[in-house]
Amino acid sequence: MKKLLLMFVAVLAILIFVATVGAQGGLTYDTGFQVQNLDSSSTANIVITYYNKDGTVNTNVPDTITAGKSKTYFPIDASAGFDGSAVISSDTAVAAITNVLGNGSAFGASYGGLDQGAQVVALPLIMKQNSGFSTWFNVQNAGASDATVNVSYAGTACTETKTIKPGAAGTFDQATNSCLPSGYVGSAKVDAGTGGSVAATVMQVGSTTLFAYNGFTGGDPNPVIPLVNANNSGFITGIQIQNTGSSPTNVTVSYTPVSGGGTACTETQSVPANNSSTFALNAFTFGGAPSTTCALGAKFVGSAEVTTNSANADLVSIVNQLNLGTNKGSSYNAFVASQATDEVVMPLIMDRNSGFYTGFNVQNVGSGNTVVTCNFASNDGSVTGSVSSPSLSPGDAFNDLQQNNLASGFVGSAVCNATGSVPIIGVVNELGSGSGDQLFTYEGFNN
Repeated sequence: MKKLLLMFVAVLAILIFVATVGAQGGLTYDTGFQVQNLDSSSTANIVITYYNKDGTVNTNVPDTITAGKSKTYFPIDASAGFDGSAVISSDTAVAAITNVLGNGSAFGASYGGLDQGAQVVALPLIMKQNSGFSTWFNVQNAGASDATVNVSYAGTACTETKTIKPGAAGTFDQATNSCLPSGYVGSAKVDAGTGGSVAATVMQVGSTTLFAYNGFTGGDPNPVIPLVNANNSGFITGIQIQNTGSSPTNVTVSYTPVSGGGTACTETQSVPANNSSTFALNAFTFGGAPSTTCALGAKFVGSAEVTTNSANADLVSIVNQLNLGTNKGSSYNAFVASQATDEVVMPLIMDRNSGFYTGFNVQNVGSGNTVVTCNFASNDGSVTGSVSSPSLSPGDAFNDLQQNNLASGFVGSAVCNATGSVPIIGVVNELGSGSGDQLFTYEGFNN
């Protein structure tokens, strides 16, 4: 059976989300998740196992998902007061995303389920009281035996240790970590020791916005970033790049605009060993970038890629999108181009669903031209549709909004395929029409 890891925080079973009262960051969290069956011909037989933090099983939930379709778990079936994690086992390949709400619908974030862990996990952005932001993260044991997990924070002597049972998750809260100084901005390394295997998800909590991203189980010298917004209808972008190597490296990020999206430019910084640096934010918006050809205050919409890495160090990166005027923010993980395929699956697509719709950006990361066709299917299979891109040159991206394009109330999934076996990557934005932080972003899954 194939397995996916999902890290939750507290369920109140009478609600339609996973929830916790008085949780980390001062918020009450509600969570639901969407599972997509990637097999186009076979029904997925799944079991969702909910684990308490002490490693005991809270409940097992068997279910089926029709071939090529997706299903929403909303509410979930753990007991009232549940605070833990989940593992989805399936006899076909599946993908899953989790949406997290804070304080009702005032805060929102999204992250993808993981199909494996690693001994070492890198967390590029960790904060304590940084301009109102602090982080906390859950570490889930993906192995078969107890894991003694050690966390070290870059630039400090601060460490934490927890023993985590198989399937269970432990919480690390930087806001209450007395060792970390106020104003801390850096990165962290999670190490499960020899033979250990863990995964991690980080929540960034601000006074009006919530961001989530998954920890990285491996790096690459040249991460690819499919969507960058700067000074665009109030949106700005910060790119956090972590050097997981043992030597500092000089990193150049090249920004490539879409048609009408601004001017190509570059930014260069030194990224310390086992630490991280912030790109894009100062180059485009706030000023003070050490070396850049980007125009301060200019609008930019496009993509980015690490094109120079002097030490050829393995890098990992996350992207934060923020609109200060509307208090909407989200985060997603950068991609490794060499791991891309010619198919991207998107477990959650919406059109006028309680005020929410989605839009995605699919980028050609290959060396030849391609046309991308995306096929949509509602959860119950009653609504289908498709959309195709124009011919995309290497580095070009295709954007599609599902607002008023499928059916009112549509909830389902999408599969995007590129002609000519050209590799592609994609990210999905979920946007609500209400007030508060109703912006969620997750990475499409290469299949």
